[in-house]
Amino acid sequence: MARVPHWRAVAIATAIFQAPAGAFMLKTLGFRTSRAVVALGVINSSSASASIKESVTNAYVKLCDRLREIDRLNGVQAVLGWDEQVMMPSGAAKARSMQKSALAGAVFEKRTAADLGALVSELRRADTTDVLGAEKAAVVRDAIRDFDHEMRKSKDMAAREAELEGRAYHAWVKARKENDWPAFAPLLSEMVHLKSEVAAATRPEMGVYDANIDVFERGMSRERLAEVFTELKAGLTPLLSAILDKIKADGDSSGDSSGALSPSPSWEVKKQEALCRQIAEKLGFDLEHGRLDVSPHPFTSGFHPTDVRITTRYSENWIEGIAGTVHEVCNVATQVGHALYEQGRRGGSDNDDFDGLPISRALSMGVHESQSLLWERMVFLGRPFWKFATPLFHEHFPHTAECTSEDFYRAVNKVSPGLIRVNADEVTYPMHIILRFELEQALFSGDLKVADVPAWWNKAMKDTLDVEVPSDAQGCLQDVHHAAGAFGYFPSYTLGAIMACQFYEAAKRAIPDLEDKIASGDFKPLKEWLNQNIHSIGSLYDSPDKLLEVVTGERLDPMALVRHLTRKYSELYKLQL
Repeated sequence: MARVPHWRAVAIATAIFQAPAGAFMLKTLGFRTSRAVVALGVINSSSASASIKESVTNAYVKLCDRLREIDRLNGVQAVLGWDEQVMMPSGAAKARSMQKSALAGAVFEKRTAADLGALVSELRRADTTDVLGAEKAAVVRDAIRDFDHEMRKSKDMAAREAELEGRAYHAWVKARKENDWPAFAPLLSEMVHLKSEVAAATRPEMGVYDANIDVFERGMSRERLAEVFTELKAGLTPLLSAILDKIKADGDSSGDSSGALSPSPSWEVKKQEALCRQIAEKLGFDLEHGRLDVSPHPFTSGFHPTDVRITTRYSENWIEGIAGTVHEVCNVATQVGHALYEQGRRGGSDNDDFDGLPISRALSMGVHESQSLLWERMVFLGRPFWKFATPLFHEHFPHTAECTSEDFYRAVNKVSPGLIRVNADEVTYPMHIILRFELEQALFSGDLKVADVPAWWNKAMKDTLDVEVPSDAQGCLQDVHHAAGAFGYFPSYTLGAIMACQFYEAAKRAIPDLEDKIASGDFKPLKEWLNQNIHSIGSLYDSPDKLLEVVTGERLDPMALVRHLTRKYSELYKLQL
């Protein structure tokens, strides 16, 4: 018997019930006929539903096979990028640029293959949430988003992007070293033009700069960023002014009076490296599945949850080297935060169904930055951490033996407007980001020419932070982002700082004795809470706002950062605000 569609079964049943003969039959046979007719509809409806579910499930399995292959090739690209910045000899720059371009072309072919397109087309028409569940539906959602983006970009465009990023990076390294803006300017002009071309092709419904922002912050726009930054600037400017007035009137009382915590040769690089490694492991970074190396610009690369690599840099300014490790301990503090996110993504355990799939990725760069900044700003720059860490510093650096945990806490929380973004304190840091946001807007709108960037930059630094810029190397050439074509990335740092405040407050509500645990060196509860609520969630939700609502009960709130900094620095500097 041919399968009867559900709509056809309903029509047949309706006709029978309405016909005189049908009434006779129902009277004669009781409910047996009506039950048979209804059963016919149910059986055939169930069969059709099962057929649809089987078709969607099969398409999903095939889609995942192709997505995992693309993810592995992306991992190879990332290894080449890490090697280029950490290990590769400078003379190999041209060859590496061509290698990356060739690989980008191969990946592009995979991302735009006809069979992948057919699967995307089939799944686009299906109710994947109902058939597959929320997690698998999120995989399909992002696969469609990625495919649509790639299909609007030509293979030539993808290859040109990869090749230009290689040339621009090495030109930037040389230009910064030699303080030579004119040497880098043509590459930046070329990059702005190419990224405008890519934006117009891949996201034609958006403005060019909005499209670049959307690469890193899905759902975010230039207009909303302007609102967030206006609110932040209004909230932080009075705080910064009050701090600087207090320092001018009373002197800077932060830090220790002995000078033991000031930059000096006593902060031996090898000892800093050993301490950074020790702290990174204590925070939870798994060195069996990770590395800690040195590079000119600290960063974290996650090729897979089982292979995550941190780089940092060290100098006599121990705060820069040690803090950076915690963000990229502070450089290490920064980067460990990124690395814990990468190691906590789906796919780190055997037989994880979501290994190599879009749902395992970070939801946005702002969310990723929130994890680094939570460890750097909320933990490393907090009093409880220094109750734990001070004895370690005494052990590695005996010249600090007389310094108390309060001395260390005050030393890492000094406010002083400066030239370099990555060395900025947490009060002035957002001002550096707002400056870069305004610069990028002007470049993409055509209001600012590349040749005029140094003069624009120097004036903005003076107007915003009252800082004189002595050289382009310490000014507009200090960051790698534009050489990498990462326009729209800078706002993610401050969005991340806002989210970090919101996530940390939620963690404290969930773990009432959290700061006592940090003071005793027990970081496991915080790491596990972050893994459960953020790292392993990946891109399940369609926006950072949704993730924030689920985890904290609120959308992005810039005043969370203003409240945190005002409370903290009013106490540190004895301000009446």
